Amino acid sequence: MVTPGFISSTVGARGMSSRSCKALALSRIPVLVTWRRTRLNAAKHRGGLRLSQKADDQASPSESKQKSEQSGALDGKQQTTGVNDSEQSLRQLLGMRGASKETNKWRIRLQLMKPITWIPLVWGVGCGAAASGQYQWNDPQDIAKLLLCMILSGPVLAGFTQTLNDWFDREIDAVNEPYRPIPSGAISEGEVVAQIWALLFAGLGLAYGLDLWQGHQFPRVLAVALFGTFLAYIYSAPPLKLKKNGWLGNYALGASYISLPWWAGQSLFSDNPLDWKIIALTLLYSFAGLGIAVINDFKSIEGDRRLGLASLPVMYGVDTAKWLSVGLIDIFQALVAAYLALVGETGYALALVAMILPQVYLQWKIFLPDPMQNDVKYQGAAQPFLVFGILITALAIGHHGQL
Repeated sequence: MVTPGFISSTVGARGMSSRSCKALALSRIPVLVTWRRTRLNAAKHRGGLRLSQKADDQASPSESKQKSEQSGALDGKQQTTGVNDSEQSLRQLLGMRGASKETNKWRIRLQLMKPITWIPLVWGVGCGAAASGQYQWNDPQDIAKLLLCMILSGPVLAGFTQTLNDWFDREIDAVNEPYRPIPSGAISEGEVVAQIWALLFAGLGLAYGLDLWQGHQFPRVLAVALFGTFLAYIYSAPPLKLKKNGWLGNYALGASYISLPWWAGQSLFSDNPLDWKIIALTLLYSFAGLGIAVINDFKSIEGDRRLGLASLPVMYGVDTAKWLSVGLIDIFQALVAAYLALVGETGYALALVAMILPQVYLQWKIFLPDPMQNDVKYQGAAQPFLVFGILITALAIGHHGQL
């Protein structure tokens, strides 16, 4: 499944076991005795391997299949080795890779909504409020409206989008992430469909309620919510299924995480409707989000190939795709900084440049040498600078007023 998130990782722990500690304690035994025992154990091990190989050769096809299935089950258990129970529970709750199977139905429903992906949406709403120039940070009513708008964009509509995406991605998830609730059979198809409709109607109702509370003559927040749900559908569902196209799908993803929550926050608090300059600027920033989405595609490259999804790493290969991703991230942030300087917000432009430079360093240091291995590590290290850059841009717009 190709969905963005700011933190999604697979944790492996390599520690010293109790057996290793005992081995160190035995280091005082004379070297000759240790050497002789090692030779004896190695000989026994080789003999055991030969006997095992012979037995496997003589086994019937049904016995061989059973052993293969047992080995596969063991491999599944080994994927979560080194992660304690509390961390496994947290992974399951957040919808992260490497999670153990959950049985609690409400936790399964929450996992479908991927809480880990709500963070950028909540942040984006705050950025939109800052860009409006009208949000009062010490007004209890404005605070309440902002919190409701964050719930709208994060838990409700992002939850709707993620559940919808999992529904239409159940085949690819069976390859890439078979532990997910739908391919694993942890939740029924009817329950998933009911959750999709419930989140959709809750989101649209909440958006319209915010418009009424703010006194909008035209339901701006509802309009943004409707556009977002439409985009979510054509991204995940046939016949368009934008995610099959590496460029269109990833750009839609970037816009969903940068532009849409910004528009929701600014539409809620601004005295004026969104103008084309704000829309253009946020869509420009969304190309940086496209670069982030490309980085997320590296983890799914094998499954994408099998199912014919044209992600950029599949289309162009790993080496070309890694340069495309960092180029999109850096160039379009730099263009936004240049625009801020052009309209006279030089201080904010320099602050944005200060957020771009660490990302460039981390790309050369972590991501570019091995994008397949270090994609998650890079995301965790670099994305805080990107999201603070978005906030700096929003504050610049709020300070400047109408562009």
